[in-house]
Amino acid sequence: MLRRKAITMMWNKTETSSEQPTLVERRRWPRISEAPLCGNATDLPVLVSLPFSTSNEAPNRQFLAWRKHMAPLVDAYLPESAEAADGFAASQTVWNLEGALLVQQQTPAFRYERPAEKVRFSAIDHWQITFLRTGRTWTSVNGHVVENEPGMMEIRALGCPFYGRTISAQSVSLILPCDLFADHGGLPGASNNIVLGGERVKLLADYIAFLEANLDRLTKDDLHSVRNQLQEMIFHSVAPLVNGHTTGDRSSEIGLMTKARRFIQNNLGSADLTPEALSRELAISRTRLYGLFQASGGVLNYVRRRRLLAARAALADLSNGQKIADIAGNLGFESAANFSRAFTHEFGYSPSEVRRHTGECKVGHLPQMTETSTFGDWLNTLGI
Repeated sequence: MLRRKAITMMWNKTETSSEQPTLVERRRWPRISEAPLCGNATDLPVLVSLPFSTSNEAPNRQFLAWRKHMAPLVDAYLPESAEAADGFAASQTVWNLEGALLVQQQTPAFRYERPAEKVRFSAIDHWQITFLRTGRTWTSVNGHVVENEPGMMEIRALGCPFYGRTISAQSVSLILPCDLFADHGGLPGASNNIVLGGERVKLLADYIAFLEANLDRLTKDDLHSVRNQLQEMIFHSVAPLVNGHTTGDRSSEIGLMTKARRFIQNNLGSADLTPEALSRELAISRTRLYGLFQASGGVLNYVRRRRLLAARAALADLSNGQKIADIAGNLGFESAANFSRAFTHEFGYSPSEVRRHTGECKVGHLPQMTETSTFGDWLNTLGI
């Protein structure tokens, strides 16, 4: 609470002061840890990254490689004046902050689209926040086009269809689960497809640049405070600058999803957590509820996944002495066997493996927990 109040006061100060506030904010940024987690410097966890480049492909295959790499997020197209034979020198590095992705990217000009069909069958409904270092982009949502340029911050809901184009550009983006802002009631629905500037945005951009400069030094110990700082800075950058009233059906849906997620998270252990109960809580019909969760694979699938995530967090908690069967029962699973099968299917390793690795102080290096093989894997497991 004290940290939140301090940051809020700092934001308010920037609105009225003509002095540069960057140094004040940097004193509040988390210290980069130099101490190993398990008391052994050789075991110091390294921040996991996923590098990608088209440079290893023949020029006429480079754009196809980029298109395939980006397919879970957007459909990519060459500009009308370009040919695949011309080559497409693109590079991207994704850093897993365990609850947020930081994406550094450099590309030639291309067009992109996240069509309604892709949204419908995708569980990716996160927020994407983009800062351009060079270049310019134009993105359309429901006919409303926004232009991003260096010095500005663009916000987009990936659970909403969009299309656009970019000239040759270098950027850094954050991809964040909607649940990250649940404590604040979520980002305003009207935040989708907007571009913001000003001192608050500059402070956030400076902090992200600070993170980029220290990515090779961040450890698992640092990530909790990094996520908290990002949560606070983003929310207090966006909320005061966005009109609070909803604008259109999609903004209303984003607000409903925020409320639904919060209700589900607060009632994970309840046997009464049913579609009927959720419909009553949101004051909407079951038909609309099912449509709301269609992109997440359905209501029951979403609830099951959140329960599995909560179970994994409990299993990885060194202070939690509950038996695996008790954790499963407390989260609504009818039997330990059903829980174990669902858990292993979801994560690729068993509940007992989490306990064993936690005891060895190696939970951060469980197979497939953070070291998944593709950009799509990381997007789909964001928030775990």
